Amino acid sequence: MRLLEQTIRWLANHFILTLTLIWGIFVWLPFLAPLFMHLGFESGGLRIYWLYRAFCHQLPQRSFFLFGPQLTYELETIQAAFVDTTDMLVLRQFIGSAEMGWKMAWSDRMVSFYGGFWLWTVLWQLLPARMRPNWRWYHPILFAIPMALDGGTHMLSDILYGIGDGFRDHNQWFAQLTQYRLPATFYAGDGFGTMNSLLRLLTGLLCSLGVIG
Repeated sequence: MRLLEQTIRWLANHFILTLTLIWGIFVWLPFLAPLFMHLGFESGGLRIYWLYRAFCHQLPQRSFFLFGPQLTYELETIQAAFVDTTDMLVLRQFIGSAEMGWKMAWSDRMVSFYGGFWLWTVLWQLLPARMRPNWRWYHPILFAIPMALDGGTHMLSDILYGIGDGFRDHNQWFAQLTQYRLPATFYAGDGFGTMNSLLRLLTGLLCSLGVIG
C-alpha cells in the first residue's frame, strides 16, 4: 500500500513527464509498423496498422512511406501497384511493398498533429519558466480552425467528387488565385511538397500547439 501511495504521489507530481512518456508510446508506435514490415516481422506490423485504423484513415496517397525510393506516392501510382479504385475503404488497405517501401500507420496530418502534441509538450518542459509564453490571451479553437477547414474541405471534396477528382485534388481555385505563379506540381496531388501536403502538416502542428497551450 505504501508503495502504491508513493507511486501515485510521484505520478501526480510529475504529471507532464508521465503524459509525455505515455503519449510518446502512442505517437511513435506507428513508426514501427513499416520497420517491422521491412524486417520481416509482418505479424507485428499488421497488428499496428489494424490498431491505428481507429485513429486515422491511413489513405496511402496521404501517408509517408519508409524503406522505399520515395517518401510519398500519388494516387495513380498506388492504383497501378494495388487496385485501380477510389474506394477509401479499399485504398486504406494498401500498406506498401518491398519495392515501394511501407507506409506509416499515421497519415501525414496525424504525424504532424499527434507528433506535434508530443513535440510541444517536450519543448514546454525544456523551456525555462521565464521563457514560456503567456497563453491567457488565446483560445484553442482559434488554433483548430485551420485544420478543421483544411480537413473539412478535403472530406467534402472526396464525398462530392470522389478521391482524385475533387476541387482539393487539383486546387484550380488556388492556382487561379495565385495566377499560376507556382509550379503546376504544387497545386495538384497529395505528394510531399504539394499544397495539400504542406497544409496538412502545418495545420496539424498549429492545432496541436493550441491543445498544448
